[in-house]
Amino acid sequence: HYFIQSNLSSRMFYHMCLDHRILLHPQYFGPRLIDVVKKKLFTEVEGSCTGEYGFVVAVTTIDHIGNGVIDQGQGSVHFPVKYKAIVFRPFKGEVVDAIVREVNKVGIFCEVGPLTCFISRHSIPADMVFNPDMDCYQNQDEGIVIQKEDEIRLKIIGTRVDANDIFAVGSLMDDFLGLIS
Repeated sequence: HYFIQSNLSSRMFYHMCLDHRILLHPQYFGPRLIDVVKKKLFTEVEGSCTGEYGFVVAVTTIDHIGNGVIDQGQGSVHFPVKYKAIVFRPFKGEVVDAIVREVNKVGIFCEVGPLTCFISRHSIPADMVFNPDMDCYQNQDEGIVIQKEDEIRLKIIGTRVDANDIFAVGSLMDDFLGLIS
């Protein structure tokens, strides 16, 4: 696996060479075998997440489909595939835009594309208080309201990587963060 240099200004998106193994049942063997392998690659990897590389946004090219290896016990075949894909991998310190999905007294849950991010009430400016009647955080002085479906800008202050997912913790405690108007 290696990273390909890119002109993207953000370092959270990468164009990477990756490997995947496609398992095919014998019913798919025939003149369209390669097309089936390609289709299954797109279905299995696009939208998936590996803790090591991040979220696979899109497969850009399929570089090589290797010879299949028969699974002696099942009759199915494993095809090794080398491909390039755009992956999304957030890092601590990055500033990102997100959509608010839930607001409660504990904080704000939001999504940055496929990434789930939590902003604790301790990482929300002190002048913004939770309003339980409207399920929102609001600033009494300026009339700013952050509620479900709003777009906000946040800073990632930490990530947790699991085998098949990435979670983030964010903050609104910096200049130019918060509600995007």
